[in-house]
Amino acid sequence: MASLLKNWLPAFTKSARDNSLLWRLLRDSIPEHKNRYFLAVMAMIVVALTTASTAWLMGEIVDSMNDSDNRARVYWVAAAVALTFMFKGLASFAQAVLMARAGNRIVAEKQTTLYNRLLKQGVGFFSTTESSDILMRVTNSAQRARSVIDVIVTSVVRDSLTLIGLIAVMVYQQPVLSLVSLVVGPVAMFGVQKILARVREVMKQELKSIAEIIKVVQETATGVRVIKTFSLEGVMSDRMDQAVRNVEKRNNKIVRLENATAPLMDTITGLAIASVVVLSSVSLFGGQPASPGQLMSFVTAFLMAYEPAKRLMRMRVTIEHGMAGVRMMFELLDKPITLLEAENPVELPDGPGHVKFDKVGFSYTDGKSIIRDMTLDFPAGKTTALVGPSGGGKSTILNLILRLYDPQEGIIQIDGVDIKTASFASLREKISYVGQDTFLFSNTVAENIRIARPDATDEEVVEAARVAHADEFIRDLPNGYETKIGENGAFLSGGQRQRLAIARAVLKEAPILVLDEATSALDANSEALVKSALERVTEGRTTIVVAHRLSTVIHADQICYLEDGRVVERGTRDELLAKGEKFKDLYEMQLLD
Repeated sequence: MASLLKNWLPAFTKSARDNSLLWRLLRDSIPEHKNRYFLAVMAMIVVALTTASTAWLMGEIVDSMNDSDNRARVYWVAAAVALTFMFKGLASFAQAVLMARAGNRIVAEKQTTLYNRLLKQGVGFFSTTESSDILMRVTNSAQRARSVIDVIVTSVVRDSLTLIGLIAVMVYQQPVLSLVSLVVGPVAMFGVQKILARVREVMKQELKSIAEIIKVVQETATGVRVIKTFSLEGVMSDRMDQAVRNVEKRNNKIVRLENATAPLMDTITGLAIASVVVLSSVSLFGGQPASPGQLMSFVTAFLMAYEPAKRLMRMRVTIEHGMAGVRMMFELLDKPITLLEAENPVELPDGPGHVKFDKVGFSYTDGKSIIRDMTLDFPAGKTTALVGPSGGGKSTILNLILRLYDPQEGIIQIDGVDIKTASFASLREKISYVGQDTFLFSNTVAENIRIARPDATDEEVVEAARVAHADEFIRDLPNGYETKIGENGAFLSGGQRQRLAIARAVLKEAPILVLDEATSALDANSEALVKSALERVTEGRTTIVVAHRLSTVIHADQICYLEDGRVVERGTRDELLAKGEKFKDLYEMQLLD
């Protein structure tokens, strides 16, 4: 079947690239579900045969009614009609169910494949790709791919065989009239060619408009406080209205283009039938006039051939409609992975967590250097604080340690091993992270903490919450640790969310603890509690802290002042204050505040 479909591909699209994508889609999808598709094809063959048989039986019905004295013939025809329709119904049911199950499985597999591909991408990919575009590709493109496969399979098998069977009945009953009626096909194909180019352009614009709708809804859900505070309801409503109108407008165009073949086919078919009526009354080439049964069988076959012929005429328009989604799907699947694991990754040793930067240089996509020739030691079991003005590279250092990005120059080592050569699993296992933008899953409190170590017991979860000074407020929640906290902890305060994130990091028990403004969302009382908790948590661990509020890092074993991607000062608090330079200025400024 695959080779048959491959030979037919040029009939589906005009573009060589689209033919290649179609073949790839069929090659990746059909073989895995060949049993279901094989049974569906068998059912389609039965549908095609019974449809052609129905047209032929119409002649037998008419002739048997004119020969009503021949009861045996009447009973035979009646039984044949009943069996034909029964088999056709059963085959149509089997075909629909088998195609739907195979199609649903393909959609599920494609969406899973797309999502797993996304998980392999580095943070850089998500920084440069809008989430609405990603959602469109994962949800919509898989459905479009399924519709393309369904159209191709049904067109190649059911519609083509049905049309061939009906034409065979026509030719058998009235060869000359059949030649007259078959002029419909070439004329209709000429009209279809004119429609395809418009469909492709309209579909591109439609998908962009759908992505805009998703984007507006996302921004409304995540930014509702800003929208309410600044009275932006009207602005957002106008944006949504414009996006919806664009989709409506393009959907109307698609419907118009997809159905443009109908008046063409109806007009040509009407002319063909009129010609058949006239010619059937004439004895062509001196032959005998056709019997009523022959004419009825011929006309029935001709009329029944209209629907499969119309579907085949519209097939390329329908495929072009779905190809926009297929292109989007493969664009995402073929997008290069921005951060690759080593081919033969090593496991990081069970070391104390000594982190070292050796002549590291890094820039984001704009090419502007964020880290310049940085050599920096983070001693094992000690706390290193990174301070300085915004844009100095503090959070970038954390991103590089977590290997969310790779440096363009130099190497980063943990316990003497270049982290580029380490497996992602062993690297992330050694590091706990708490960021300033706390993210929580829409689940229970307990599950949000346990996600750091899925095999943790309930007692260990509670102990981690106690260390993070979160246990008290958790027990005050309606269902305690089993309380669902809403999307990204919507039912919790900023300080509560932050303490849950710290509890999560505590439970992981990793030798390296990375804190990026971990107390930024806390009030003075909560900050004091968390600072006390962090003193216990950081004991004996390599701790790397980014902080703008120096009150949280004044007791660090090492403070590094960063500016323009370089370490310009390094030492303890007392040493840096004694130097009397940049750190002292920052310290005194915050002290005055």
